[in-house]
Amino acid sequence: MIDEAVRRVLRIKLRLGLFEKPYTEEGRQNTIGSAENRRAAREVATRSMVLLKNERNLLPLSKELKSLAIIGPLADDQNSPMGSWFRRWKERRRSYAACGNQGSRLGRARRSATQRDVRSGMSRPQVSWKPCEPRDSDTVVVAVGESAEMSGEAACRATLDLPGKQLELVKALVATNKPVVVVLMNGRPLTINWIAENSTAILETWFAGTEAGNAIAGILFGDVNPGGKLSRDVSARAIGQIPIYYNHKSTGRPPDAANKYTSKYLDAPVTPLFPFGFGLSYSQFKLSDVRVSEVRIRPDGRVMVSVEIENTGKYAGDEVVQLYIKHVAASVTRPVRELRGFQRITLKPGEKRRVEFTLGPSNSASTIGNAVSSSNRGT
Repeated sequence: MIDEAVRRVLRIKLRLGLFEKPYTEEGRQNTIGSAENRRAAREVATRSMVLLKNERNLLPLSKELKSLAIIGPLADDQNSPMGSWFRRWKERRRSYAACGNQGSRLGRARRSATQRDVRSGMSRPQVSWKPCEPRDSDTVVVAVGESAEMSGEAACRATLDLPGKQLELVKALVATNKPVVVVLMNGRPLTINWIAENSTAILETWFAGTEAGNAIAGILFGDVNPGGKLSRDVSARAIGQIPIYYNHKSTGRPPDAANKYTSKYLDAPVTPLFPFGFGLSYSQFKLSDVRVSEVRIRPDGRVMVSVEIENTGKYAGDEVVQLYIKHVAASVTRPVRELRGFQRITLKPGEKRRVEFTLGPSNSASTIGNAVSSSNRGT
């Protein structure tokens, strides 16, 4: 095991040419921030972001907006989108600056909370927020979440709520009756029940790196159609639900609202707020004509599962088709469902494509049924 671990490191060094040219500081300076790397960083950022809510199809924002208020303690934070581990570089893009390049008259807000308030959930100084009057703006974008140092080493938290007074800020903005887009920046899933219920749109950006600002602006204004999906259940409705994950084992008493003595909570649903694999798009996708080559599979056999997917919306976009299986009966307990394949494809409006999966001995169940789901439907 030690030898294999060492081989992996040496293999990467060999591919990088470090044995021929070990001192690469000068080369790195020329590579960091290159146009090619910036394009790659922006693509990675936009593909990883997840649209969680888009009520009344508020997004994408029109580039003809007369004014847009960008509010929140993370709106002009250059460090937090980089995450807890990064190499300092001279140029990074703030969210508000990137949005300002979209052609709207930018109404930048004054800080709505101190950085100390964002970073510490325990320290709650009395802060008065005075945004640039969102009532005078067509739409409000508020950037909230966690600062970079709240993730990584030595960064445990006792709660998953928004730190400090950020939720109070969002509530005050929603009270203006203006459309409110919440941009989340965070290194861990947060409990955002009130925001999920009352905001107009939610974009989960995680810590998106050097091109975070441009990537966020590109999605908000429709230059990019979001296609990212949640790689875990986000979020718990309350910290008491932790741990929560999609492939949990079945219980002897599955949840039943009509029966008190089943596996559930008295004061909250048993399901996550946003499930594993969920993510919205500016377009709509339809699944049809599911085909399974065999209903039953031998232990050494294979089965082909395919489905036709169609973009029924007006935007070109990505969709992730996901294949789940479930062992109906087994000699040992099995998860309620298991992801056994996914494909991310890009479709133009009206375009159809058949997606195929192969299940073999290492990942098949004895019986297949209701296996394919479309992630933007929350199933």
